[in-house]
Amino acid sequence: MRTWLRGVLLSLLVLACGALVLQPALAADEPAWAALAAGNQVVLMRHAATEPGIGDPAGFRKDDCRTQRNLSAAGRESARKIGQVLRDRRVVVSDVWSSRWCRCLDTARLAFGRVQPMAMLDSMFNDPEGSDDEKLRALRVALSARTAGGGNRVLVTHEVNIRRLTGVSVGMGEMVVAGVGAGGGLVVVGRLRVD
Repeated sequence: MRTWLRGVLLSLLVLACGALVLQPALAADEPAWAALAAGNQVVLMRHAATEPGIGDPAGFRKDDCRTQRNLSAAGRESARKIGQVLRDRRVVVSDVWSSRWCRCLDTARLAFGRVQPMAMLDSMFNDPEGSDDEKLRALRVALSARTAGGGNRVLVTHEVNIRRLTGVSVGMGEMVVAGVGAGGGLVVVGRLRVD
């Protein structure tokens, strides 16, 4: 009987320690969730997990997904889950903008069921069209034109773009929540990873 009681007490101690370790991580997300609940935020989301690799194969074309590095099966499932979590939390999404790369478009469609392709969100890593500065200027103008009181705008793009806009490096499927400041600059509220 004593051995059984020791086992139960040890199990409870392990669970209590686990709860203490997990609590700060959950609390750290709360400012981002609160901002999304209030609305009128920008969610910069990196596309979900892809097949292995960096960048795209030589000679890739934006209009042909077969020439690009695309979402993996796990990435497709992750994108669906991200959308479901946002819906479960009743996050109002007014617009879904995306890079024209297939992995971003597919992430947006799977998560939100709709997407508006935007050249200004195309990758700044390996894009033969347009300069990075032109993309940043166009995005800041588009974000600053936003009217107050609306839902949240989701931008599905690439890690390098998110880093250039916010200074935050994110993993695949991770999101940065930001408010729009003067001149379309972004003010980071927090980051979220829901899968």
